[in-house]
Amino acid sequence: MEFPDRDDLDDLIEPQPLPSFARVSYEPSAETLSDPSAATRSELQGLALADLEPGSTVAVGVGSRGIHAIDEITAATVSFLEDRGFESVIVPAMGSHGGATPDGQREVLETLGITERTAGAPIDARMAVERVGTVDVGATATPVFFATAALEADAVLVINRIKPHTNFTGRIESGLCKMLTVGLGKQRGAQAFHATALEEGYVPTIESLLGTIRESVPLLGGLAVVENFHERIGHVEAIPADSLEEREPALLERARAEMATLPVDDIDLLVVDELGKEISGAGMDTNVIGRYRVRNAPDPERPSIELIYARGLTAETHGNGNGIGLADLTRREAVEQLDLRKTYANALTSGSLAKVRLPPVVPDDELAFRVALNALGGYDPDTVRIVWIENTTDLAEFRVSEPVLETLPAGVSVLEHERLAFEDGTAAFE
Repeated sequence: MEFPDRDDLDDLIEPQPLPSFARVSYEPSAETLSDPSAATRSELQGLALADLEPGSTVAVGVGSRGIHAIDEITAATVSFLEDRGFESVIVPAMGSHGGATPDGQREVLETLGITERTAGAPIDARMAVERVGTVDVGATATPVFFATAALEADAVLVINRIKPHTNFTGRIESGLCKMLTVGLGKQRGAQAFHATALEEGYVPTIESLLGTIRESVPLLGGLAVVENFHERIGHVEAIPADSLEEREPALLERARAEMATLPVDDIDLLVVDELGKEISGAGMDTNVIGRYRVRNAPDPERPSIELIYARGLTAETHGNGNGIGLADLTRREAVEQLDLRKTYANALTSGSLAKVRLPPVVPDDELAFRVALNALGGYDPDTVRIVWIENTTDLAEFRVSEPVLETLPAGVSVLEHERLAFEDGTAAFE
């Protein structure tokens, strides 16, 4: 596919005067664990390991999210189990991510710093699953699949971050329960889950499948991680298998209160430098941008963002551009980074097709700004509200147009005033 170049678009929309910008710092207070590895070892003592025979194998499920110190926490978990006479095997618990292939899932873990060498345990990335049951969720009969690699172990333990999900809101969202029902279901399980969840609701589907998994799998429980605003670990907690649904909601509320969000709600144009699966399952955190774009799930009421311009993908997402469809505009560089096989594997499995629709593609930043400012209608550089972020997790520093400054809350400080310019079409601040 060929996209228009500058010669095709240059005369269609005239340049507009640009607003002045300011680089700002946002530093809300947050509790941070000084030693996540030590906290991991301490918490794991609360699980029912005494029921395991010496030499038993424990499958440790680890996902695809860029959780702070996830490599250290995984290694500490393996070390803890080894010290108590057990063997570990790392099982990627990420549904269809990594292109739904063993090599792709290993690659995702390696990007997160998790290899057989760093973790101190073998990685079994087989995509094979076994059907462990069928449950009725509302009026929908749903097969329940679980990773063969995990079922072959004597016990299963999962590690995941508790946080608001990018597709829905409920008492249980992204965390240990969802990793067990979706991540360890591999591609087949994830597809079956999402097909039902889109019709019957995510929380009822998670709870129904989890009951069958608990009956069919030697489940120890999980290690829950809660991150703070700065994407550092504020809390680690081991939860026994029979307490997962009861404990996760309280941790979710803590995560929701501490998560990174924008300090303003009304934005005309949000510029996002990069999106990626390690940042959010949707590439951009939908709770930050206010867009779910999921059937039967209304978008969050806040923030209100008129247009989003996505400039590119992270290297760590390995071409998985799931979430690019949440933007209203992108540039050719982002499209050239796309691996459509990986992107489609993710979208077709989840059934969330809107997130991979290509928005209009322009050759560079300068033309992107022309298009976006024109699309706002009634553009005025003295009133336009633009926020420019690196991604939806790193929100300690970002840029805003001058009209936004007067509405920023306490805790936001101006670092310097800047002017936006374009060098060969690429944005640069001076």
